[in-house]
Amino acid sequence: MPVFYEIDKAEHLIRTRCVGQVTLHEVLEHFRDLEQDADCPSYLDVMLDLTGQQTVPTSAQLQSVTDQIRRVRGTVQFGICAIVTGSDAMYGSAMVFEVLAARNFKVTKVFPQRADAENWLAWQRSIAG
Repeated sequence: MPVFYEIDKAEHLIRTRCVGQVTLHEVLEHFRDLEQDADCPSYLDVMLDLTGQQTVPTSAQLQSVTDQIRRVRGTVQFGICAIVTGSDAMYGSAMVFEVLAARNFKVTKVFPQRADAENWLAWQRSIAG
């Protein structure tokens, strides 16, 4: 499966990477897996790394992902979300996702560079308390 994640329970942080030819089914399966993960806390901030993803999702696919995120909110609430992209096309797609998914996160921001995403996420987490 080209969607990988690791959870830092102490930090309430999930790091998710999408790699290669990622399908909508695989992304939706990721959220089902997360729901069933006994190590998943009820609240998570997100570092989403799309730099290795080769497929650019459509708006309809992004809406399906947003719907799935809303569905799992009974199991896990998402807070701050930093998204790092690897191409202009993925950056544009992530910007659409940012708008569609805004209600599912406290704040979301898209970055072309990992260091900027990491710094922003750390800063947001420090001011959130």
